Amino acid sequence: MDATATTIRPAAKIRFTLNGVLWTLQVLWGFFFAGSGFGKVLLADDTLYAAAPRAVAWYAAVPQPLIVFIGVAEVLGGIGLILPAITRVRPRLVPLAAAGLALTMVLAAGFHLVRGEYALVPATVVLGGVAAFVAAGRSTMRPTEPARLTTRRALTSLAVLVLLALTTFVPTWYTMTHAQF
Repeated sequence: MDATATTIRPAAKIRFTLNGVLWTLQVLWGFFFAGSGFGKVLLADDTLYAAAPRAVAWYAAVPQPLIVFIGVAEVLGGIGLILPAITRVRPRLVPLAAAGLALTMVLAAGFHLVRGEYALVPATVVLGGVAAFVAAGRSTMRPTEPARLTTRRALTSLAVLVLLALTTFVPTWYTMTHAQF
């Protein structure tokens, strides 16, 4: 074969858009916060709460109802990053959910600083910073427009909830109820 006859295809270009970056972060952060929060919600069980400080030291410094409240807020915030945008029903809830999660992380960073848990602060700052970026992005730079709920969007939302349950809620529940801390 002649060298001049060969065609070299250029590598496929990946095009990054603000909307694509925001969607990626919404899904990743939504799953993370929903899963993390669900683990805290499970601490409503007194037996799990009693064992929890062996796995996570700061749990011993926080009353059980506050941990469960934080967990509920994280689960709702995580779901709020994804579902209103997918369904396009009340998509203005997305930046509110992101801002609420950012505030939660600011408070968590302050809590860890006061306790001298400096190793936990960078992760909390990154989580809160990205949540704040999503809040800004979806509120002013690239908001999701509301629209009528379609069957396709409703089924997609249901699929996301099932995926969330199978990939985060079920494994978290199983680990916390069957593992020894």
